[in-house]
Amino acid sequence: MKMPARAFWTLAAPFLITAQLLLATEPPRTLRVDYVHQGTATMESFGLDRVVLEPLPWPGNPAKPVDDSNLGKFKFEVRNAKTNTLIYSRGFASIFGEWQDTAEAAKRSRAFSESFRLPRPDAPVDIHLFRRTEDNGWKEIWALNVDPNAQEVDSSAPPSAGDRVVIQKSGDPSSKVDFLILGDGYTAAERPKFIKDAKRLTALLFAVSPYKEHKADFNVWGLCPPSKKSGISRPSTGIQLRNPIGASYDAFGSERYVLTTDNRAFRDFASQAPYDFVEILVNGRTYGGGGIHQLYSTVASDNAFSPYIFVHEFGHHLAGLADEYYTSDSVLETGKPRIEPWEPNVTANPKQPKWSALLSPGLALPTPWKKSEFEAFSHGIQVERRAIRAGNKPESVMEELFRRERGHETELLGTDAHSGEVGAFEGANYEATGYFRSQEDCIMFTRDEVGFCAACRHAIEGVIAQYTGR
Repeated sequence: MKMPARAFWTLAAPFLITAQLLLATEPPRTLRVDYVHQGTATMESFGLDRVVLEPLPWPGNPAKPVDDSNLGKFKFEVRNAKTNTLIYSRGFASIFGEWQDTAEAAKRSRAFSESFRLPRPDAPVDIHLFRRTEDNGWKEIWALNVDPNAQEVDSSAPPSAGDRVVIQKSGDPSSKVDFLILGDGYTAAERPKFIKDAKRLTALLFAVSPYKEHKADFNVWGLCPPSKKSGISRPSTGIQLRNPIGASYDAFGSERYVLTTDNRAFRDFASQAPYDFVEILVNGRTYGGGGIHQLYSTVASDNAFSPYIFVHEFGHHLAGLADEYYTSDSVLETGKPRIEPWEPNVTANPKQPKWSALLSPGLALPTPWKKSEFEAFSHGIQVERRAIRAGNKPESVMEELFRRERGHETELLGTDAHSGEVGAFEGANYEATGYFRSQEDCIMFTRDEVGFCAACRHAIEGVIAQYTGR
């Protein structure tokens, strides 16, 4: 006798999970809870928006419903309302959580739409939302009850995102990392360009370790709802467009930061493909991108440095990697007390870093490097960079500056005494002092073509394993 897959999600005994999964034949549908997260730098509140039954089956790995990565500024847990059994959880970061660390958050309140996605349960569940504390514990900040059978659950068809593109199919979504590339700013006539751009960047991702070694663990899909006009908004230059996904430059006042705050639209379009992770591929030449853990990452398709941006920002999204650079302008407020970050590739404790098992034998901790020489050159580059944007120079001028910077830094960081070794190198997480990274160079630190550091590679492989079961 076959056990329906939905029975798994109402189990009262966790030890039965594996047995029931072996009998399951069809995954449940995907349920999404949209809610509003609002507040200031020092307070926050929540409100339910809607509950949506998405059109496709749940794509996640049924053997690993509980997130054991300990990543994210927030996490949510889904529990059976009668038995209190934990049936699903995920750690994540959010736009609101990032915005709280900006200067604006100290001056006024803002509201952002967010979502929980989970395999549809058969009976009511309680969803508990937690915020990470400074000692890396968790504090519950909201809870709500959701009845998947309530008449208010929206099961209507979302606005069409167009035909789904199969970029790479490696197997059943339940045993693969399902990666969706979602186009924005492409007109109907530019759909062939979107497909070409998506395939090009996919190939570049799988040329970088550890993605290269795990290519067969990924499915890659493409969706591109047509835009009326080509390109996306760039308010700092007077360009305002209403595109399907709503992506825009100048997020939080940073000219290079690309985000969408139209969570409803983004989720409705994305729901038409199986996805664990999403890349919003925007049709544009200007340097830009962004990445938020378990939300999405973004990249401008036509910039000369789009391969770097794509891989770098996807590292934020998939594995919760921190930025290791500290000389570029940041939208976040710095100079706060040094606490241990939750991100896996930076630490405030150089004597016992998170990556202790990866350390090169005998290396000094902290590890010396050409820090002052690097900073002197990099600060000069930032002055030139700001002047180029202030003068609205052609993008080719910015790209040439970055090539010059890359050449100098590749030589400097690649010929130092401990180049290629794993230690604790000071300067990371937007701070020149107090935070440390695992290697002298990394794609999370510079635009150099050096790939990921040891800590980043280890973190990425850990997340891949959670979705593939390997």
